[in-house]
Amino acid sequence: MKVKLLSFTISAILTAVFGFIIIPILKRFKIGQPILGYVTEHEGKKGTPTMGGIIFILGAIVTFFIFNDEKSRLSTLAISIALGFLVVGFLDDFLKIKFSKNEGLTPIQKFAFQTIISLIASYFSFNSGLDFLYIPFFGGKFSLGALVILLNALVFVATVNSVNLTDGLDGLCASVSLVVFIALSVLIYIQTKNFPSYINAKEYNSLALFSLCMAGAMLGYLLFNVNKASVFMGDTGSLSIGGAISSIAVLSGNTLFIPFIGVFYLISTLSVIIQVAKFKRTGKRVFLMAPYHHHLQKKGFSEGKISFGYAFFTFIISAFSIICSL
Repeated sequence: MKVKLLSFTISAILTAVFGFIIIPILKRFKIGQPILGYVTEHEGKKGTPTMGGIIFILGAIVTFFIFNDEKSRLSTLAISIALGFLVVGFLDDFLKIKFSKNEGLTPIQKFAFQTIISLIASYFSFNSGLDFLYIPFFGGKFSLGALVILLNALVFVATVNSVNLTDGLDGLCASVSLVVFIALSVLIYIQTKNFPSYINAKEYNSLALFSLCMAGAMLGYLLFNVNKASVFMGDTGSLSIGGAISSIAVLSGNTLFIPFIGVFYLISTLSVIIQVAKFKRTGKRVFLMAPYHHHLQKKGFSEGKISFGYAFFTFIISAFSIICSL
């Protein structure tokens, strides 16, 4: 436990250090974020440095390798998946900056890259012995056999894009993800103690360590990302966070916990789906703007209050989900 707490702290410190080094470099090379024209509240954010995801991914991975003293197949796979999605996000951000518009990869290109990574990741997780899922609230687990490959691939794509949609306000995605990563590490720690795992406990502990390193990195990154943000994570960051969350959950058998501990990722996605479906059918909107956090912003809530509220309720729901599943 001492090592895990220390890794969380060091990850936060290293991420902050990397932030002070990398942000001036992003400014020097004019790596600024194009802003959506219809989000009038964000007009003053044009040109804010982006691709800040590099800062916290670097902090988390460096810290992980400092403290991880075991060869771990699962954590290596989780990091590889996160980096795979980071590359997709980096390409998207690069194209946005190059052409000075808020569109990078086409939806089809982005979906194709994500699907390929997800299928490969799901196959390797199944090949590592994962063919079961823990059941939230009821305890125990059940096996899906090879069907788990398709389910987990779907979860990878859905989670990555849901996290991406949640990255819309200063500090929002990072603060929510901070809580989610802590919840995942606690969940894995409890399961290692209370349930026989499909792979040895050292592998599980290594996954929990990576999750805590990501949590610490989120805390360090928030130093620069709370309102008014001095850097945005970009798709480089949001896709890598989604990749890390889904890989940690999938590789530990906790796929079904994602809709609960990541409830606000789900809300972001559902609000967009509902908005689009309603508008196409009737020409009217359910929300002032989607995703839902923009609806709240239009209602007059500050970015800081929305981000704190999302993180607060993520903590409550995550804690409830974990406690009721023991």
